[in-house]
Amino acid sequence: MYFVKRGDYLHHKLTAYRILMGIARPLMRLLYRPRIIGAEYIPAEGGAVIAGNHKHAFDPVLVNTATKRTVRTLAKKELHDGSFGFFFRAIASIPVDLHAKHNPAALEAAVAALKGGSLINVSPEAGRNYTDELLLPFKYGAVSMSAKTGVPIIPYAISGDYKLFAKHRLTIRFSAPLYAKGEDLTDANAALYDRIAELLRSITDEEILRTKHFTEFKDWSTKHAPSS
Repeated sequence: MYFVKRGDYLHHKLTAYRILMGIARPLMRLLYRPRIIGAEYIPAEGGAVIAGNHKHAFDPVLVNTATKRTVRTLAKKELHDGSFGFFFRAIASIPVDLHAKHNPAALEAAVAALKGGSLINVSPEAGRNYTDELLLPFKYGAVSMSAKTGVPIIPYAISGDYKLFAKHRLTIRFSAPLYAKGEDLTDANAALYDRIAELLRSITDEEILRTKHFTEFKDWSTKHAPSS
């Protein structure tokens, strides 16, 4: 019986990634003409967590369009198990169970990849935002990965429409890195939340911002507190 070594298996996945992204990147540029701002903040080498808001299924492709480096994305487990699971497995994404309070296997895989010098893309909102909130409450995966590995977090925000001839041009903006340190990561997560909110406001049209509500990071715990 023939067994594929773990390193060889990952190599085959990343080869598939390069082939698929070689097709997806030019298509993204051709169809949506995205405006990419601050891509120079993505390091040319070494590990980094790339973290931002999540509005559309194509967000990971847009992030990947901003850099020639391979970016591995944390994707919900249902995508790996669904009809297009072959695609997400082929591009070496890391499955995450969004219904679980903790995801030790996903965190372990991401930390190992970061220590190996990879880029990891994650949405701290842990799902697409279909609400009138500017941002949803953040989970702690991004800051935890940074604290465990010492790598920077590169914040980004995405605004606009994934449409041909869009009224609101598709835009992604990256900013200077943040770092998470210590045992208590609340301040680091709050700083990431505020930075992404700032980026999002800077690239979103005023007419859309007027329809959005912004909840301060500290107020989310109050919103989710059980009523007495």
